[in-house]
Amino acid sequence: MKKTKLVVAGVGHVGSYVLANAMKLGLFSEIAVLDNKEGVAFGEALDWRHATALTYMPNTSVKAGDYSECADADVIICAAGPRAGPSVLPSEKDEMPDRAGLARTNAAVVREVMTGITRYTKEAVIIFITNPLDTIVYIAENEFGYPKGRIFGTGTMLDSARLRQIVAENYSIDPKSVTGYMMGEHGFTSFPVFSRLNVQGFREKELDSVFKGKEPLDREAFRQKVVKTAFDVLNGKGWTNAGVAEAAVTLAKAVMLDEKSIYPVSATLHGQYGYNGDVALSIPSVIGRNGIEQQLEIELDEQETSWLHESAKSIQNTMASVKTGKSYIQA
Repeated sequence: MKKTKLVVAGVGHVGSYVLANAMKLGLFSEIAVLDNKEGVAFGEALDWRHATALTYMPNTSVKAGDYSECADADVIICAAGPRAGPSVLPSEKDEMPDRAGLARTNAAVVREVMTGITRYTKEAVIIFITNPLDTIVYIAENEFGYPKGRIFGTGTMLDSARLRQIVAENYSIDPKSVTGYMMGEHGFTSFPVFSRLNVQGFREKELDSVFKGKEPLDREAFRQKVVKTAFDVLNGKGWTNAGVAEAAVTLAKAVMLDEKSIYPVSATLHGQYGYNGDVALSIPSVIGRNGIEQQLEIELDEQETSWLHESAKSIQNTMASVKTGKSYIQA
């Protein structure tokens, strides 16, 4: 019987959280850890091997290794590369040189990682966390001949969780009772699909009267709250890791159990919203054993459509800065 296997590439702040969540999930019989710092990978693997002797831990085989571990992997989660970036909102300063620098740095990282992975497999489903996520996903999907749908990013899953938590907090309800998600870029230009937001069937226009929130559900105000809260985490502890690691492991579970779950993940668009192979961003997608099994083009209202095109343009500008093969800067 074939063992179930996960490879975690990069075990810094984020990758180590991915490893911890994956170990506790108990879904993989084997987990291999890769990092450009061999001692870090060895130490993480050994630490978790010790933990398997404790009562509530599964006896998962965990080890450090190199890219050859990818040959029989079912899922690869890539958290490699620095996640540093601007620590203030874009409106609070005139330019963001760190963003372009991060894109160039991590474009080189993803090309190195994909070269290593594709030396051994084009079968595993690869889930990216590395930022700027949409540009990184585009490079990985389109420069290495990997099968369509088997590479994607966590996208706006974390942004969406933040949206649901913020809406729920406004109305003093459980965030799991809120149905709603963000689309577009994972970052500054992500946007909430308010026309589809609901709480147990109560829609956007009804929420204020039904639940009597702390403040009115203003679209732009709540969009900015979602973006700002990421910086609150970043400025508080220096990085974000818990939410995005949980998003990645949730996606890995959806793949392994062939759940056909729907999540807003990042991948190259193929005809949706007028984009065809020229941008990667997050839209609702069906996730199963083959990765993305269907991308869903949900109808957006006028404001949401405008936000989507603004987000796509922002991503394309970043893509152009790292030479993805052609310029996607729109007029």
